[in-house]
Amino acid sequence: MHVHAHPDDESSKGAASTARYVAEGAQVHVVTCTGGERGSILNPKMDRPDILENITEVRRQEMERARDILGITQHWLGFVDSGWPDGDPKPPLPEGCFGLVDLEEATEALVRIVREVRPHVMTTYDERGGYPHPDHIRCHEVSVAAFAAAGDPERFPDAGEPWQPLKLYYHHSFNRPRMQALHDAMLQHGLESPWEERLRDWKPEPEWDARITTRVRCDRWFGVRDQALLAHATQIDPDGFWFAIPRELQAEVWPHEDFELVTSHLPDHPDATVGQVTEDDLFAGLLDHPDRTGGKI
Repeated sequence: MHVHAHPDDESSKGAASTARYVAEGAQVHVVTCTGGERGSILNPKMDRPDILENITEVRRQEMERARDILGITQHWLGFVDSGWPDGDPKPPLPEGCFGLVDLEEATEALVRIVREVRPHVMTTYDERGGYPHPDHIRCHEVSVAAFAAAGDPERFPDAGEPWQPLKLYYHHSFNRPRMQALHDAMLQHGLESPWEERLRDWKPEPEWDARITTRVRCDRWFGVRDQALLAHATQIDPDGFWFAIPRELQAEVWPHEDFELVTSHLPDHPDATVGQVTEDDLFAGLLDHPDRTGGKI
């Protein structure tokens, strides 16, 4: 189960791994916390009055297309997009948005889905939200709380039979070593890098990058990832930075997606070691577990 903040996040973070696991027979379920109602139109070709007037429905239709491309199932958690607070000082978040929702209320809603779907593995964002969007940070908080509560019969007793997922991961899609490697490869091939300006302002954080414990090879499914991204036409500019690096170069330089194992309830599964990549599979240790087998993420 991938828990994401907005429609399009499931396609921009971990989508190639998702496509690989679906191809291998796993059931992959996405929970989308908000409808993306306040998202900006990031594709100039879609910046039209008719789109803006119907943005909620448009984004739901985009999500349906991406869902079909990836081969996943999905729940909407049902909360309202907080938008990106812009300005200095930043304005308060709009009343009733996901970033301000009561943590217990949102956690119970997610626990109900976890107990219904019964995933063995959950993924979400790190404590920074991947980037500091209020919905991403709230998504992290809700996901971590739900992972801890779903198996506890005393928490949310009316939300279904308890079920404890066995592993919790954070996405580390946009890590600096990956961007640096892709940037360097573009320059070596005499191509313009879309990451030059970002890397210039990106302060190295070796300890943060060392948190990656799991690299899932998935380059065969980069094309599926890209098609899922393009399904979110209001958010993804086909002529923008998402597709500026040739897919063949990506596969050569960084053929995997990166995760951090945060919690494992597998008794015989070795703890993740800071600074070491110890896994190549989100299901590592599950197939040998006496009570559960891999099959759901």
